[in-house]
Amino acid sequence: MSSALYFTHKGILFPNKEYDVETLNFVENEFQLLDDDVLNVTYPKSGTNWMQEILGLIWHNGDPSWVHSSFVWDRSPWIESTHGMKIALASPPPRLMASHMPFQLFPKSFLQSKAKVIYTLRNPKDVLVSFYHHSKIFKIFKDPGTVEEFLEEFLSGNVMYGSWFDHVKSWLEVKGRPNVFFNSYEELQQDLRGSVEKICLFLGKELNSQQIDSVVENASFQKMKDNPKSNYTAVSDDILDHKKGKFLRKGKSRASWVSSVATCAFAGGIVGDWKNHLTVAQNERFDRVYQEKMRRVSVTFPWD
Repeated sequence: MSSALYFTHKGILFPNKEYDVETLNFVENEFQLLDDDVLNVTYPKSGTNWMQEILGLIWHNGDPSWVHSSFVWDRSPWIESTHGMKIALASPPPRLMASHMPFQLFPKSFLQSKAKVIYTLRNPKDVLVSFYHHSKIFKIFKDPGTVEEFLEEFLSGNVMYGSWFDHVKSWLEVKGRPNVFFNSYEELQQDLRGSVEKICLFLGKELNSQQIDSVVENASFQKMKDNPKSNYTAVSDDILDHKKGKFLRKGKSRASWVSSVATCAFAGGIVGDWKNHLTVAQNERFDRVYQEKMRRVSVTFPWD
């Protein structure tokens, strides 16, 4: 997947727009994480925006006014983008930030800090489907082609931010650290309140029952979809093609998915939606690669 839209940094593809080698090197080698920093880390399309909304609400004790008054990319900047890094450097502590970086490109200062990382995983088959749609409407991405073509690119890691398998395994290496919390999209969908309570405990945030209720209510798909500060409707047309679809959209049947290029970026909390989209042969192909790539991983995932 070579394209003028991308450049390669240490074997991983990044968009030319809003990313550059100088910033990526700064992130890895010079950016100083502070002990009270909190970072939302994911492989793309793994529930990043959902977790950003949850953390923004927890950050303000369940009060939704902040997530309704500040754009998600400003309240939780992407440290590897040039714009996001400027915001992060200018933000007073405690800082809430986001990243898609694999651990080997993550700030080295993390290992000497008490900064907290929440790492969210998602069934890679659902990630594949969401990533495919995402690539359809974001102009900074190369058109993914057919599902079959994108499947092969995804399985080989020849996509933005590299291999899902390598990304997850890199973060599993630090899973035992007390300042790293692993969470899954599937757990959020199954028991959002329970997940919020666990996240609060990890962050040392003491919210009462009413405040937790507010976090859960305001982090629902419908609330996010209706929030112009979170639904990406304000993203400029030169980055996101709004005519092709919405960033937050529920995905249902295979027929509607095939006939539409609208993204399932958040997918409304749907788990296992890949079953509506991948053929039997594509699923078997995915399983063979998955078993080979993950055979030395002893962790059991919700989708196993």
